[in-house]
Amino acid sequence: QVQLVESGGGLVQAGGSLRLSCAASGSIVSINTMGWYRQAPGKQRDLVATISSSGSTNYADSVKGRFTISRDNAKNTVYLQMNSLKPEDTAVYYCNADRVVYGSGWTRYVGSDYWGQGTQVTVSS
Repeated sequence: QVQLVESGGGLVQAGGSLRLSCAASGSIVSINTMGWYRQAPGKQRDLVATISSSGSTNYADSVKGRFTISRDNAKNTVYLQMNSLKPEDTAVYYCNADRVVYGSGWTRYVGSDYWGQGTQVTVSS
């Protein structure tokens, strides 16, 4: 089974930086798109950034110029470098992997829409 494990969240002052990591495991052959989403208290889960297997990126307008998403395909890991953090960036950040090919030997499976458990990011003013 495919699992995603996030790390790197924490408490930081406004203007500071944090780097989130998310490692996917489970006999993975390839992952099409990986991304980060966030959910603040009482709000819906929103897109932060996504990155394709070829490196094409997409960002929410609110984080453009401040956040950078990257990935290491060999390690099945996606990163989110967050700079110039603002109090409104406070949320639980979730990692997502879509269209995952996994399996062993000659057996292959394709699954979609896997989520990590989330990591808390708190930005104090």
